[in-house]
Amino acid sequence: MKELLIIAIGSAIVNNVVLSQFLGICPFLGVSKKTETAAGMGGAVIFVITLASFVTGLIYKFILTPCHVEYLQTIVFILVIASLVQFVEMFLKKNMPPLYESLGVFLPLITTNCAVLGVALNNVSKGYDLLQGVVNGLATSIGFFIAIVIMAGIREKIEYNDIPKRFQGTAIVLITASLMSIAFMGFSGMI
Repeated sequence: MKELLIIAIGSAIVNNVVLSQFLGICPFLGVSKKTETAAGMGGAVIFVITLASFVTGLIYKFILTPCHVEYLQTIVFILVIASLVQFVEMFLKKNMPPLYESLGVFLPLITTNCAVLGVALNNVSKGYDLLQGVVNGLATSIGFFIAIVIMAGIREKIEYNDIPKRFQGTAIVLITASLMSIAFMGFSGMI
């Protein structure tokens, strides 16, 4: 239990996928304009990464390793992730049309989100068993959720501030992201 807790805290906060490993920057910057939209994207990423960690762990352990075709892991993992994203997209389109519309092009981008593939590959490279891989995936995606919601909250607050013209738009967003990254780097070395 202690080992799972260390994996969870390490993945969510200490080695935050966005702010420490710099994976998943595209949806992090693109969808973080409103807190509601960011929370929706974070929820979709939690679902996809957690389920992808489980499914890719099963496939790696019971198909790729026994058949000695571990070198196909990247291709297989991408196919699994793409299938899961299609499932999420169909679900949101049918059950939550406003969220589906607000996420727009960023929802299919979860397929190419390097954070999702990075988690699946990290689970394999670190030798995690199935439970450890799922905990790592869940914690990593919660870390993504935390980062994107904090960024959206900050962006909503600074939208009405008096910002010098040269820093408006993308510049202030990148400065904010870098300051958040520096803050999260303060957790490094804890675990």
